[in-house]
Amino acid sequence: MKDYTPQLPDEDNLYEHYAFTVDKGQTPLRIDKYLMNFVENATRNKIQAAAKNGSIFVNDKAVKSNYKVKPFDVIRVLFTHPPFENLLVGEAMDIDVVFEDDELLVVNKPAGMVVHPGHGNYSGTLINGLIYRFDNLPNNSSERPGLVHRIDKDTSGLLVVAKTEKAMTHLSLQFAEKTSEREYVALVWGNVTEDEGTIEGNIGRHPKNRLQNTVFYGDDAEKGKPAVTHYKVLERLGYVTLVSCKLETGRTHQIRVHMKHIGHTLFNDVRYGGEKILKGTTFTKYKQFVDNCFKLLPRQALHAKTLGFKHPKTNEYMRFETPIPQDMQLCIEKWRTYSKHQEMR
Repeated sequence: MKDYTPQLPDEDNLYEHYAFTVDKGQTPLRIDKYLMNFVENATRNKIQAAAKNGSIFVNDKAVKSNYKVKPFDVIRVLFTHPPFENLLVGEAMDIDVVFEDDELLVVNKPAGMVVHPGHGNYSGTLINGLIYRFDNLPNNSSERPGLVHRIDKDTSGLLVVAKTEKAMTHLSLQFAEKTSEREYVALVWGNVTEDEGTIEGNIGRHPKNRLQNTVFYGDDAEKGKPAVTHYKVLERLGYVTLVSCKLETGRTHQIRVHMKHIGHTLFNDVRYGGEKILKGTTFTKYKQFVDNCFKLLPRQALHAKTLGFKHPKTNEYMRFETPIPQDMQLCIEKWRTYSKHQEMR
């Protein structure tokens, strides 16, 4: 039987797109199936095609798609073109600017807009619109122009963008030192019994699904980075609760991960299981009601409502608020009506 020895592309012409180290507890699993949990928007056919082209390496050797990953394998996905997120092209687009001066601007990002280019989203991002509109935006530590912080694609709300190097340094320091103000409004599954509370738990990549983050604690705490979320109940609506979440830290998916960790996954958060009915009855009418809510709000119920910081030039404290967008507001109203009807029974 002939050995499979793919002809490798010239290493000098390859660009690393993804790199993973397999978790120590991983059971043997075909690499095409394994990578589907680690590469966003990838199909199994695309992964198999990449393996066929000699683009998937395990421990620096090209492998077939049926290779079974083992604990501590080092997986790299390489292609002959640079990652598209490094190829920034300006695009004309409407940007909802709440405030702007010579140092910064505050943007109200709609749900559905990606903040910066990444796998599967190489155009139409906020950065594409910013570099079309502004010349010479300063890069952050990740070489992304203007970005002081970010919010998820399907989260709506406020972002501050730096227009000068001084503003980038000053604002980034405020976020790092936890002196900025960031308040979100979220609709979560279940009745949050405590009126307010604080969630502390180190957040890091999920060991078996790199598209998710998770909370690490105890002996595993070092696998994550410290994260603190303060929450307060705004309104109880039966099987869901409207909450305010204030961030001390800014970890990826922090509110989504922390709220799930305490048993209150965000409503219609597909990535973390919130698109399922997690609380309520088994009646068909209720299922239809929830499905209608999902249609009204086809994304996670999360909005970056308030943003506060000191101006990098004047040192004046600035605070901005933006109303909850219509899709989320309609969903809340629907739950409010349902909850009142339940109380009257």
